[in-house]
Amino acid sequence: MKDHPTDIEPINLADHSAFYIGMRYTEVDGRTTANGGMYVERVAPLEQTAATPVVMIHGYGQTGTNFTATPDGRRGWLHDFLRAGYVVYIVDQPERGRSGNSLQQINGGGLFREDVTKVENYFTAPAHKQLWPQAQHHTQWPGTGQSGDAVFDQFYASQAQGLADRTESELLCTNAFTQLLEKIGPAILLCHSQAGSFGWLIADAMPTHVKAILSIEPNGPPFFDVKYSGINDTGEKSWYGYNADRVDRPYGITRAPLTFDPPLKPNEALTFERQHEIQAETNGQNLVAGYLQTHPARQLTQLQGIPIMILVAQASYHRPYDHLTSEFLKQAGVDNELVYLEDHGLTGNGHMVMLEKNNHQVAEFLINWLKQRELA
Repeated sequence: MKDHPTDIEPINLADHSAFYIGMRYTEVDGRTTANGGMYVERVAPLEQTAATPVVMIHGYGQTGTNFTATPDGRRGWLHDFLRAGYVVYIVDQPERGRSGNSLQQINGGGLFREDVTKVENYFTAPAHKQLWPQAQHHTQWPGTGQSGDAVFDQFYASQAQGLADRTESELLCTNAFTQLLEKIGPAILLCHSQAGSFGWLIADAMPTHVKAILSIEPNGPPFFDVKYSGINDTGEKSWYGYNADRVDRPYGITRAPLTFDPPLKPNEALTFERQHEIQAETNGQNLVAGYLQTHPARQLTQLQGIPIMILVAQASYHRPYDHLTSEFLKQAGVDNELVYLEDHGLTGNGHMVMLEKNNHQVAEFLINWLKQRELA
């Protein structure tokens, strides 16, 4: 329903343009092509009141359309931030959407796309399967969230193939976004899901150019991916496990290297240990007990001093474990604010919070947080 001012009121623009950045030429089978290029869209309001622009970075399987419109036909977060006076940059990350795919990936089968069942269970209709305890609270998706529903079909049509190699994605994105910030100057990063790791890497590479990070359910938790299996009949915490056969994020919160102090030596890995209920509030809240660095923890000095919010939705699959990402950063000397949306009256959201029925109210919360830090 279009009853919010963002969906109703006209927004006057000073500029709407686009460009590419990060591209590098490569030779494949005697033919010169390119990879690493990133599509960037710039939208500037006529009444620009915020001094620092916002760069909105989508997650895995998505494109910049996450922020332009919702699958039920309303305006997206782009328009909320324009109304608040921000210049906004929206991207399709390298090897995704309008950024295109390289011949190496197309011919080599290095692309991946999520199937309908995964999208339903984790994004649009988690309450049906309830793979994690908080999934039962999901109420904000506009529609049934299942295939055949018009809103779901619009959303699934927007799902795009991306690199199966997550490390390569991080490296390509770090290159493209550092070039973007060199071009446009300091910015606020709004990172969702997979892009959460990009935010840490970009800030690590260019700390003076990152004025704040709004990390919306960042890729995690530290070191290992969580596997959900649902709640058993006794209600015991046997609803999750780890892929213990491999370390998914060897640098804790990223796959690509970060700058630690003391530095890691060549071929040296971070050491970590299982945390059993790292916070008292973990008890009774169905939060995952995960992994942090062994003491003394190496520090992430490049990220220190940057205002950081980690935003978590009530019903998302991130709700059981994003506290671990926050703890990893704090252990590494990086102050951050862990925000649970339900604590601020914003209930029922899943992982794709920017597309759900209360998306404008969540955007207003983000904008007010920036205003409190004089970033508006």
